Amino acid sequence: MDIVGPDRYYLTFNAESFSVQCPRGTDKFSGIATSKMPKIYVVSAKNKPIYVGVTRQSMRNRLRGGWDASGMHGYHGYAWRYEHEAACLDIWAQRDAPDENPNLELETVEAEVVFLIRCAGQWPLSQTEIHFHPSTSEHRRAATEIASSYNIVFPEVAI
Repeated sequence: MDIVGPDRYYLTFNAESFSVQCPRGTDKFSGIATSKMPKIYVVSAKNKPIYVGVTRQSMRNRLRGGWDASGMHGYHGYAWRYEHEAACLDIWAQRDAPDENPNLELETVEAEVVFLIRCAGQWPLSQTEIHFHPSTSEHRRAATEIASSYNIVFPEVAI
């Protein structure tokens, strides 16, 4: 897997809306955040992951979907928008995703990242769903690299 990132953004929000701030001083997403590549993203508050997700949409569209959700079809949107007012958004993308089922690899990494967070204490506080697929050492290695970006003490877990 050829994974690039992270690109970091800062979000401020309430239950109804969000705004984004790029470290480069703009209020726009760019680069991998706007690409159609599969992306894994981690939302963190005080450097603790509170949500891990996967998408191929642009991040602005994905976030907007999490804010506009009404509960129709069972999706209520991001729970963390009610619990916090600010968060960091880190985004990684897979450059070599296969044409068939392009999200599969990063969904597998997503589950492994969430598992590592759980091993360090508790599930991400606002995690509402997860996709489980058989993982390889490559998935687990990628998950360890992503999870190590945060102030979490991980126990020894077999890679």
